[in-house]
Amino acid sequence: MNQENLTGHISRRYNADIEHVRQSVLEMGGLVERQIEAALQALKDGDSEAALKVAQDDYKVNRLEVAIDEECTRILALRAPTAVDLRVVIAIIKTITDLERMGDEAEKIARLIAQLATQERPTNGYREIRHLGKHVIAMVRNALDAFARMDVDLAVQTALDDQVIDQEYEAISRQSITFMMEDPRTIRRVLDVMWIVRSLERIGDHTKNICEYVIYTVKGKDVRHTSLDDMLRGSESEEGAEPAP
Repeated sequence: MNQENLTGHISRRYNADIEHVRQSVLEMGGLVERQIEAALQALKDGDSEAALKVAQDDYKVNRLEVAIDEECTRILALRAPTAVDLRVVIAIIKTITDLERMGDEAEKIARLIAQLATQERPTNGYREIRHLGKHVIAMVRNALDAFARMDVDLAVQTALDDQVIDQEYEAISRQSITFMMEDPRTIRRVLDVMWIVRSLERIGDHTKNICEYVIYTVKGKDVRHTSLDDMLRGSESEEGAEPAP
């Protein structure tokens, strides 16, 4: 085998390895998304057993994180990627860390929902949690889509959606404090609600991180400490620019 054929063979193997890892990341993300959806469905149905089942399934997310991390370590050791290839591997490692933490938050949400299912339900059926949850699920789905297609525009727009999540979280927190002050009998239930919406807000933060990794991979620019407005302007101004090494 001559040098040109050898290089092409190695390149094909590397691309196959990266594609396999990327698909595993999307599988892991899909598991997390379904965890959140199932937990919120259990809340709607008042089903404590279903909520506990969601919490018990968190091991699947953890197992995938370990497997993907080991595969990335192998790629770094054997392929020694550089430039954009290296950024892809780094972004994957960071992404699975955030996905694992999102899974932990989903597990926490599910356990709290199992507790709520044993208590008297409010007349609105926890509408505020379910409304926030829909926004969070949509944000997670869009972030995974941006990751799958390495779509910078979608990543930026999805990161901007975190502002809506934060606003809803703050509004629910203020409302919850008012409820507890007006009727101390609701304190236990309202505290559970506050912890759930806090976990949903944290999932939004981790999702925003994944969007930032997509931008880093494509643009070669670390935007973790950049304001969302600057991130948006930077995406527009760098359209068509060659990614930095």
